[in-house]
Amino acid sequence: MVRTLIWFIYFFLYLLFISPFLLKAKRLEKTGSKEDYDAYIHGMASNWARRLIRLAGGKITVYGEANIPADEPVLFVSNHQGNFDIPVILGHTNRKTGFISKVEVRRIPLISRWMKHLDCVFLDRADRRQAVKSINEGAETLANGRSLVIFPEGTRGKGKPIQEFKTGSFKLAMKSGVPIIPVSIEGTYRMFEANQNKVCPGEATITFGEPIRVHQTEKVSMGELAETTRNRIITNFRESKHRQENDQNEGA
Repeated sequence: MVRTLIWFIYFFLYLLFISPFLLKAKRLEKTGSKEDYDAYIHGMASNWARRLIRLAGGKITVYGEANIPADEPVLFVSNHQGNFDIPVILGHTNRKTGFISKVEVRRIPLISRWMKHLDCVFLDRADRRQAVKSINEGAETLANGRSLVIFPEGTRGKGKPIQEFKTGSFKLAMKSGVPIIPVSIEGTYRMFEANQNKVCPGEATITFGEPIRVHQTEKVSMGELAETTRNRIITNFRESKHRQENDQNEGA
């Protein structure tokens, strides 16, 4: 309980501490180069994310970073185990990366301003017209050279088997033409959701799979693309879990 209290106090105090840096972000956005602006925002977000993980006592093992293309935007498609998925991804994509986020987050002060600089897109699933508009906005963001993350399960799995994907999410890749990076996350739920929403130390893995480009060269449906991506995520998930178990046995 003490760790949880300290973690949440730090979470909000750190946001207050870095709030003056929003002025520099705004200035770079208006007058700086795209490279300098993106590097600054990525650095701030990545540093914040890694600090939160360390404070929680998290140990993250990363596989497949070399699979992320360095010279083009991508759509990161990930399974969703828990709230710590977000800092784990932010801390390890090695680029400025936005999220397709639920619209309620836009109402949170300071966080929403940083999310704007990350090019996050806010989605209201209850409003079909607004949801379509958000997906189109996300596709345009990708087409303009930005990278995004989406959790197509639509909710946290909290350690349960990976759920079916919402196929509409894949319109982002179909319309923008960017490659998909399948992301497999295992263990983050044990740092919060599995402990009655208390922050606890834990080990987790994140695996970046090889780019999926089938939609760039072939005519496929969103359902087919969703199934291909989900199967790849499940395969990588199982392999990373097996690899982690082997590493633990060797270290015992």
